[in-house]
Amino acid sequence: MYELVFWKYLEGIYLNHHEVYETILEEPEVIEGLEELPVQVILNRVSSVFSKWEKVDDSSWKNNTGVGAFHIRTTSHSIKIDCYGTEGKTMDKLVNIMEEFKCPLYDPQIPERYDEMSE
Repeated sequence: MYELVFWKYLEGIYLNHHEVYETILEEPEVIEGLEELPVQVILNRVSSVFSKWEKVDDSSWKNNTGVGAFHIRTTSHSIKIDCYGTEGKTMDKLVNIMEEFKCPLYDPQIPERYDEMSE
């Protein structure tokens, strides 16, 4: 499994990314300093981009013509996507969708956040 995690800071706020990530895992609804996300709009956008994939349930998609599947876990302030055997180009599509909503990727495997504040 490969995790992709997204959130957006409130204007002028910049926190420790790894601490934010750990808080999302432990207490997902208690994060000060993060902007509320249009979760349903984001999920609708994912459904649209991945319309050829089988939608297993409200938050899981499976590629019936190739490899990969992913599950999206949302809170009002974050989106966590668990990718299972998913190709890089598919993960890039997910990252691009989130960039449309100005939510940069945090990659906990590295760990690194890809936003304008990163050097």
